Amino acid sequence: MIYLDNAATTLKKPASVKKAVLQALDTFGNASRGAHTPALDALRMLMEARLALASLFGLSDDPMRIVFTPNATVALNIAIASIQGHIVTTAAEHNSVLRPIYKRENYTIVPCDSLGRLSTDAISSAIQPDTGAVVLTHASNVTGNVFDIQSIGELCAARGVHFIVDAAQSAGLLPIDMKNISALCFTGHKSLFGPQGTGGLCLATNYRPESLYVGGSGHHSFDHRHPQELPDALEAGTQNAHGIAGLLAGVQYIQSTGLSAIHDQADRLGRLFADSLMDTPGVTLYGDLTAPLRTPIVSLNIEGYDSAQAACLLFEKYSIAVRAGAHCAPLMHDALNLSGSVRFSFSHFNTPEETQCAVDAVRSLASR
Repeated sequence: MIYLDNAATTLKKPASVKKAVLQALDTFGNASRGAHTPALDALRMLMEARLALASLFGLSDDPMRIVFTPNATVALNIAIASIQGHIVTTAAEHNSVLRPIYKRENYTIVPCDSLGRLSTDAISSAIQPDTGAVVLTHASNVTGNVFDIQSIGELCAARGVHFIVDAAQSAGLLPIDMKNISALCFTGHKSLFGPQGTGGLCLATNYRPESLYVGGSGHHSFDHRHPQELPDALEAGTQNAHGIAGLLAGVQYIQSTGLSAIHDQADRLGRLFADSLMDTPGVTLYGDLTAPLRTPIVSLNIEGYDSAQAACLLFEKYSIAVRAGAHCAPLMHDALNLSGSVRFSFSHFNTPEETQCAVDAVRSLASR
């Protein structure tokens, strides 16, 4: 099988990730719920993971502001729920951003152009006197377009507006610095190479959201109120220490291999795939494919097939795993005038040979 669905979840993980999870299953107790070695080992690992993620995201001054969640969706719900007033977001967003915002009454959605690009000026114009936050994905999960979070972060800081970033598609692939970001939401199971069920929220000192849930914390057990110190304030209940051990191993792999090396290798494969199909009759590609910075995602459609049919044929005939449909990003598909697309997403564990097989398979389907 050729696995090209890495934007959904990375299937190929570093060997160290599996080893870390298995070791944790055999050795970890419940962190903060005991003074014995198994509990303390779990607690120490959680701190090591916070330190590693804080270093990766430029939050090294306070690793306790790294809060673990089951995924980016929970992190985004927490981050968005405490925003007061008007919210600005964009048509590039995943439903994990859009649906929490749709529950509110006061928001503006900045449109994308026909290549899925966003205008920083349009985001600036959408900010109102009562705007509480701008919420933006760092990279589109449909087009691979990367958005300028540095400039938009500076804009938000100048306007006194919180900036919430969805890093589900960029964490582990692109450099991220928490400067001018109020809340960075990430998932562990994509380019951080961690297990599913891991993710988190990185908080700047200027933003402290309220938890969506309270309960056990391992301390202050006689208090009616949940502890307010971070990270406990947002981590009610038992953490997924077994999964986070794997996430830590994934981050350590990234640090040892090099973020740029990982991105560049996957990027070369994505660009090779797109360039090889650019002029293929019957194949339409989407997004700003010539942008200097992209994530390794290429979405397309093949004339004569709906996206689901094409994806099924790619797997059944050629053993190529891809994603079909709207990818939980309906407004981006509206901007591209699509009901669905076939998404190929590359990892640095993929090879040029696999990429060429995918090119040949698409060409074969398009020629029929």
